[in-house]
Amino acid sequence: MDPDTADSQLLDAAEALFNERGVQAVGMDAIRERSGVSLKRLYKLYPAKDRLVEAVLRRRDLMVREQLARFLEPIDDPRDRVLAVFDYLDAWFRQDDFRGCTFINTFGELGGGNQAVADIAKANKAALLGTLRELVSDADLPAPLADQFVILANGAMATAAIAGSPLPARQARGAAPRQRGAVGRSRQS
Repeated sequence: MDPDTADSQLLDAAEALFNERGVQAVGMDAIRERSGVSLKRLYKLYPAKDRLVEAVLRRRDLMVREQLARFLEPIDDPRDRVLAVFDYLDAWFRQDDFRGCTFINTFGELGGGNQAVADIAKANKAALLGTLRELVSDADLPAPLADQFVILANGAMATAAIAGSPLPARQARGAAPRQRGAVGRSRQS
């Protein structure tokens, strides 16, 4: 097995296991078993579990940014694009393997003891805020709304995971237009 294939299989297996069980509950042997990569190759690529966790988070961060951008791309109306962030969350929360935000969950488990994990989680949340700031600006809405929308989005992520329901995405979407009536003209789903 070539190194790129092994790396991809390890990251896939680790991400799935961390999502299912949490980072601390998953050992390297479980990742080896799920991935089909030898323990020797695993430790050659990732000499410490922390490095594997960081690689999973970095890859996940890029994937989430790309998925959200693709989701928003076909939407023309700038105000509808703001609300579509919550539609993206709704679609994500409905996936069978949704267990909450990887970054919130991992930060909760390791953030205080692992600066690299904390930095990656903060960068992911800063990117979401940056996206919302851009969307709010494009929609010619008051700039402070982006900060409020990111709180709604992150709150929906945490609440949906705890409740085991996609409903918080709809609730957050419904609350968004009420923020100073800013996005009220956009349709509600």
